[in-house]
Amino acid sequence: MSSKDLNVLCRIIKYCNQINETCNDFDNSKKKFTESVTFRNAVCLCLLQIGELGNQLSEEFKENSKEIPWRSIKFLRNIVAHDYDKVDYDIVWDICICEIPVLLKFCTDITENS
Repeated sequence: MSSKDLNVLCRIIKYCNQINETCNDFDNSKKKFTESVTFRNAVCLCLLQIGELGNQLSEEFKENSKEIPWRSIKFLRNIVAHDYDKVDYDIVWDICICEIPVLLKFCTDITENS
């Protein structure tokens, strides 16, 4: 793996951790997520950044890590960046609760073993 890919993964970890911290600050409450524009915006900014970073990974790395939906991550980034009024917050919440922990573990495992 290239040092650039490793650096990108470290930065993705940072944003995954920020999502987790934000969720913890709001008691991991979907109700609070639904009601708070601040909560939603904080999470969506991190998701946007993760999408940007995923796009910076080498094609070889993404080909070798197909268990992570890199194209979907980029697609979500595009929606958040360009069609913010079309964001489905139920999907975003599910991503925070179900997918971010998987992405965080994946990136952490790789960076700790490199």
